Amino acid sequence: MTSHCLVPQAPALSLPVAQMRSVFHPADVARKLARLQDAGAQRDHEPLRTVYERMLERGPERFQVKPSGLPDMAALYEQLPNFTEVLDDVRRQVALAQGSSDGLEVTPMLLLGAPGIGKTHFARQLAALLGTGMNLVPMSSMTAGWLLSGSSAQWKGARPGKVFEALVEGEYANPVIVVDEIDKAAGDAQYDPLGALYALLEHDTAQSFTDEFADVAIDASQVIWITTANDERAIPDPILNRMNVFAVQAPTLAQARAIAQRLYQGIRAEHDWGRLFEPEAQADVLDLLAQMPPREMRRALMTGFGNARLEQRERVEVADLPRTAGGKSRIGFLQ
Repeated sequence: MTSHCLVPQAPALSLPVAQMRSVFHPADVARKLARLQDAGAQRDHEPLRTVYERMLERGPERFQVKPSGLPDMAALYEQLPNFTEVLDDVRRQVALAQGSSDGLEVTPMLLLGAPGIGKTHFARQLAALLGTGMNLVPMSSMTAGWLLSGSSAQWKGARPGKVFEALVEGEYANPVIVVDEIDKAAGDAQYDPLGALYALLEHDTAQSFTDEFADVAIDASQVIWITTANDERAIPDPILNRMNVFAVQAPTLAQARAIAQRLYQGIRAEHDWGRLFEPEAQADVLDLLAQMPPREMRRALMTGFGNARLEQRERVEVADLPRTAGGKSRIGFLQ
């Protein structure tokens, strides 16, 4: 159930929050809590009791991002030139919510591409644009599906899942949840790490998603899902069919050089010591940086700035940068 409520726009938001949404029914929680009043069960169910009391204390209403117009995404197109297709899709979905009473809904997406091309960085930038923050779930470290959906309160050490925590402890009904490296999920026949996603990625079933720990239905239908993978062959077709799949290519040489230049300028602007350096990176420095995955460029530049400062120079030179293994690119750029 949705109720409208205009609230002041927070400084970090690029899209204003213009409505509230209930993410659970307090009456359901109250009934569950009442069943725990059995004195003999108090100690065994104390963690569950605490969760129910916390839910009632916080209440069910959460902010929902509601665009009043298309945000200025020019900077993202410049920073992430190889994600143009993905950004175009986000703009279309923002436009659908514009001028209507609907909140922003984004179809779940899979960013498919080689390691290091900026998939997780893109997710962080999109979360920053929407102002809802980002919840990262690294599937490569998951050994059981309960990290998403919670584990039964009957088990020792049980706790709610990441989706429940994002909605109940968070401020927003439509947070960005990033399932990173979904193709590397590990589990056994009893605990399918991807099992919860069958319901969570479907709008209708996500409206009443039940976390196994709390055993209370929550509305996860507005969650903005971004998944990343290197190889789609390890992802079941029913999961793939629930998402828009984008094959993200490595940046071209020209794009990689532009990314490196903006990163150089960004680091320089972020630090007081940046005023000691030239406003733009040298051409040969950009050439070397362009051979590195985007996520390694920042580390390389920080090393370069530090080495140049040790030499009391205003210019970062090629010799100041760390070389990739064997002097070769970790990922190729496109011609």
